[in-house]
Amino acid sequence: MSTFNKFCVRRSVLLAVLLGLTVIAKAQTYPIKPVHIVVGYSAGGGVDAMARLLAPYLATQLGQPVVVENRAGAAGLIAGEAVAKAAPNGYTLLLGESAMLIAPYLQSNLSFDPIKSFVPVAGLFNSPLMIVAGNEVTAKNAKELILMLKANPGKYSYASSGVGTVQHLGFEMFKRQTGAFVVHVPYRGAAQILPDVIGGQIPLGVVSATSAIAQTKAGKLVPIAMMSSVNLPGAENVAPLSDTLPGFSVAPRLMLLAPVGTPAGVVERLSEAVRVSLSNPIVMKSANALGAIPAFLSSAELAIDLTRESAGWAKIIKDQKISGQ
Repeated sequence: MSTFNKFCVRRSVLLAVLLGLTVIAKAQTYPIKPVHIVVGYSAGGGVDAMARLLAPYLATQLGQPVVVENRAGAAGLIAGEAVAKAAPNGYTLLLGESAMLIAPYLQSNLSFDPIKSFVPVAGLFNSPLMIVAGNEVTAKNAKELILMLKANPGKYSYASSGVGTVQHLGFEMFKRQTGAFVVHVPYRGAAQILPDVIGGQIPLGVVSATSAIAQTKAGKLVPIAMMSSVNLPGAENVAPLSDTLPGFSVAPRLMLLAPVGTPAGVVERLSEAVRVSLSNPIVMKSANALGAIPAFLSSAELAIDLTRESAGWAKIIKDQKISGQ
């Protein structure tokens, strides 16, 4: 090797070392200013409440303020686009959710890719869902519901909080696995579903477990099944669908995402701060009261899970011929 070539090799190695040291230094000094978590919904809503629950505990771990920033609109996609375009330095993060993973299969004009545009930081919370029925429905559990629906194809309908929501696709997954024919009635949000199921306007509904617990305990609703295996206080006696349909599990999730290109050391720092924060008993109790279960996943674990979940939604949408129009 010539003297010049040896010089080039040494120079390349030195530059690589210096670059690595720079990345490490940035991770060690991060953060040096407030961190912003962007939420795609208005202040006061359920997703916003979870961000504001987590923020002060993250701030304690990071040693800098954590600011919740609301950018509502387009079912959270405006916030997703903003963070996807943000500088990949760990100071602008997204409170992502399952709906964002569904959007590409129902919308053709999405300006970012929910998987490729972000680096997974950590899994945060799952929000258990419950299938409920009015008292006029004869079925009282999942096995009875399946038998009733299959014996009466097309006779019954169910309400969800909208086309393409986890509630909607979760019940469509239930239909696919059982072969039941049930009519979907999309509502504009969840607020009216419980009153209509209680009043007999619609026989079945898919709702957050927390919102249904008080009504089921009062005897106004029948808790048919949980859509995931969880230990939510107040719903311990409601059997999961997986008892009847092995492997069945559907629950909206919340996760922390960073723009693609964010340094690995910064992601690791954030992920560890999330892990410690979610293990705090106060956070656990407060999350349960808001209808959520702390469900920490590391960056690597979340990356695998998001790919799996995205593929699952794509299959349901294709198999059940669901359209976003």
